[in-house]
Amino acid sequence: MKQIFAMLRWSFLGFFKNPRVITAFLFSFILCFFLSDRAMMVADYYDSPMQAFEPFIWTFGDATSILLCSLLLILLFLDLPKLSPFTPYMLLRVKKWKWLFAQFFYIFCVTVLYMGYVFLVTGLLCMKKTYVGNIWSKTAALLAYSCMGKQLSVPSTVKVMESTSPAECSMQIILLLVCYALTLSFLMLFFQMKIGKKAAVAAGLSYSLAGFLLEPEVLADLLRKEEYQMYQMRRITGWISPLNHATYGMHDFGYDMLPAIGQSCLIFFGILLVLSMLSFRTLKKYNFSSFTGD
Repeated sequence: MKQIFAMLRWSFLGFFKNPRVITAFLFSFILCFFLSDRAMMVADYYDSPMQAFEPFIWTFGDATSILLCSLLLILLFLDLPKLSPFTPYMLLRVKKWKWLFAQFFYIFCVTVLYMGYVFLVTGLLCMKKTYVGNIWSKTAALLAYSCMGKQLSVPSTVKVMESTSPAECSMQIILLLVCYALTLSFLMLFFQMKIGKKAAVAAGLSYSLAGFLLEPEVLADLLRKEEYQMYQMRRITGWISPLNHATYGMHDFGYDMLPAIGQSCLIFFGILLVLSMLSFRTLKKYNFSSFTGD
């Protein structure tokens, strides 16, 4: 474990001074501002409070928001794996699976750090209207039980409010987003080692774009489905789209016939296991000259 944590610390060297990382966090702040501003308009207009977790939940409550988040994650993980002239020496001193495991921990830590940052930003942006009690707010009820939520694209829904609490919902959203980020990042890592950086970026963008194209509304338009057939589109895309597996609202709440949270985590785990095996096989045959650019 000491070797793994040593490699993890090495991966974080210069992380907070990296212009690419700073840019990603700045864009994330702007994204949070625009996504939380819609809910704040309702809270201000009706002079109603919000629960402290709700701005975070609504920021990552639909697939479009998660798609935008995934683009920022691609920017954060653009340099995966961490390659330098020191890397071949490191791989000679430690087992290759330990090096790969350190990459896993690095992705996990960066994703949790990013989620924590978003949670903090959304909380600060809406703090004048928030409270800490673990019950859904009047603002959430206004958005869920009326057409305002749909009109403002704020994903506050009755089925979520009836099935879970704000704190539990937040933890499950973070779990799904971490799983999605791990699969996205390991896909980029595999293509980076197998083909190169351009292929890694293309793979990450394709992974995210495929999720967007498998949105129920988008797929229904492409297949020219009628309104009464939308439940079929939701069911199909809910099971086959990684982006929908990362979307909390696209899960089963007792009557949707969609994947449960645990089933989505297992699917992500299966994808991650396959990508990890492919990455390990590629790593064993990796040409060390590629690390130095020779």
